[in-house]
Amino acid sequence: MTPPVTHSVDADGVGWIVFDDPASGVNVFNPATQAALDASITALTLPAVKAIVVASAKERIFIVGADLKWLMGLPDVELAEEFARTGQHLFQRLAAMLVPVVCAIHGACAGGGFELALACRRRLASDAVLTQIGLPEIGIGTIPGWGGCVRLPRLIGARAALDHILRAQLLPADQALRDGLVDEVVPSAQLRARAKGVALELAAGHAPARPPPPPAPPGLFADLRETVRKRTRGQLPAPLAAINVVEQGFKFDTDFALGVEAVAFGHLAASAVCKNLVNGFFLREAAKKRTLDGWYPPVDANPVRISRVGIVGAGVMGSGVAQWLAARGIGVVMRDVLPEFVGRGLEVIHGLFDDAVKRGRISADEARAGAGRISTTTAWEGFETCDLVIEAIAENLRAKQRVFAEAARFVRPDTLLASNTSALPIEEIAGQVPHPERTIGIHFFNPVGRMALVELVLGRDTSAATADRALAFVKVIGKSPVICRSSPGFLVTRVLFFYLNEAVKLWERGVATAAMDSAMRDFGWPMGPLRLIDEVGVDVTDSIFGEMAHYFPQRFVRSETCAAMFAARMRGRKNGASSGFYSYSDGVEALNDEATRSLSAPVGARASNPKEITATLMGAMIAEGKRCLDERVVLAQDDVDFALVSGAGFPAFRGGLMRYANRIGGSSPFQ
Repeated sequence: MTPPVTHSVDADGVGWIVFDDPASGVNVFNPATQAALDASITALTLPAVKAIVVASAKERIFIVGADLKWLMGLPDVELAEEFARTGQHLFQRLAAMLVPVVCAIHGACAGGGFELALACRRRLASDAVLTQIGLPEIGIGTIPGWGGCVRLPRLIGARAALDHILRAQLLPADQALRDGLVDEVVPSAQLRARAKGVALELAAGHAPARPPPPPAPPGLFADLRETVRKRTRGQLPAPLAAINVVEQGFKFDTDFALGVEAVAFGHLAASAVCKNLVNGFFLREAAKKRTLDGWYPPVDANPVRISRVGIVGAGVMGSGVAQWLAARGIGVVMRDVLPEFVGRGLEVIHGLFDDAVKRGRISADEARAGAGRISTTTAWEGFETCDLVIEAIAENLRAKQRVFAEAARFVRPDTLLASNTSALPIEEIAGQVPHPERTIGIHFFNPVGRMALVELVLGRDTSAATADRALAFVKVIGKSPVICRSSPGFLVTRVLFFYLNEAVKLWERGVATAAMDSAMRDFGWPMGPLRLIDEVGVDVTDSIFGEMAHYFPQRFVRSETCAAMFAARMRGRKNGASSGFYSYSDGVEALNDEATRSLSAPVGARASNPKEITATLMGAMIAEGKRCLDERVVLAQDDVDFALVSGAGFPAFRGGLMRYANRIGGSSPFQ
């Protein structure tokens, strides 16, 4: 079999090292790739070779880094450190070549792929949209361990290098050029020829002068550490390790600095945090390939593509879904009952397109084209041509039933009818709709543009063909599905709101707002449960508490405070309201204890033990997650873990709710 890395020498004396794993659609580093690269370097160490170009033969990929399954399999610190030293040694061989080495980057160049590029004398990148470059290792709980923490600061300076390493994002080629990660961007068709030309110019001694990197500003490393500690609350060791390695690396020569990097990498890569975050990556990749296995017998037919969607409801959710679909080539007709409601929805849509342009995610022309795919109505014209209708109105069962019944009168018999409900069983919403086998739940999460998760909810009458077509649609629009059986609250809402209700009950027993939210942020949540209620909306929270109490009367004892807050017009931060458990006057967030405590019966102050708070709240969440599995709301623990991380903000570094529950076993969830 052809090796994953090959070498050759052309008529002009230029050696070529080409990555093209015949067994995979992508190039990754694994032991076979490293051995083949090592052999290529040895083979090209010849007097006849004037210069070397490193390239990829893949159409979309340069090198995406190390094989994460290999990384996950490292059992201890010693072997993880050896993993780093082996890669460093290989790239050091490339960096020490007596002839110039030029890297020609086309496609994704991430992690170890970019570390290889950093070991080359010059880096050229194609101008293709799919060329994305960078060091994302912090995102999986480790640091660049094959020289990235050593070479990048020496190339662009400590501040710029750490900014890039800590952000852990891939950059398009033009941004990588501006930031100094690459030396030149050229048209894709000219990349190899230009890389060869640059290599020969360097071989002839025509090396352009490179300005020295700027020195680290005074206090840079201390300031960054303080910022990172505040942001991570000490739960993520990789960012601090990266700062330490870069700081120490400047004090020593390259060889010693690489040793510092390898030691730090070894400790991080063998840690539970890293393995949990890598597992999260695998869960995201699995979601992209989700099938209906376990729910229906195999479906033979290829589902008919959904190309036009009707959306009922022009509020924040409906307009967010409309913009997301239109930006991805889907025709949309958006309906609401009054022209002013439709107008406000269009304002939201145009704002989302404008923001996407400002962030460089799409061009102005693409934004105009996307907006042009959206039409609006206060009636039902245009719905007769829709392949799918998504209801996205307020969480009111009767109102949703009316929308489904009315929409069914205007659409084709084969048009799918979907609800964006977060909690109501689909069969109750569908009511007496003709052809109920075409009804389904497609639950987007807010904000639509930032939340990848979609719950695909299978109602009692949903057919396999409907589910298959809806699943294909969710994948086509770039969302990550988890499949749920229709049940009150489905998965995310049910588990999350049992947790939030338990938090309010603790608060009603006297646990301080600040203590509770601080304890859960220390656990790893992006915000505490009471602050989250303000973000969701006190009105929405109380409504869902009511639904949970209705559907689970034996187990869900509804807290009372949110209803009292709503009656007092304290609706949280949602929809411009200014107070809830916190106040938000003039954009300043502050505790609102005096006002909120006046609404509840006096109970006195209860001692706030962070471990007790964590045990109580996580215990409630774990218990409900297990019930969802027992009731086959979802089929696997991985589904719970993926959905709670992606849709509710469960701390990813803990691996997911059930992975965390399995780790603590029968012990108390204090840790």
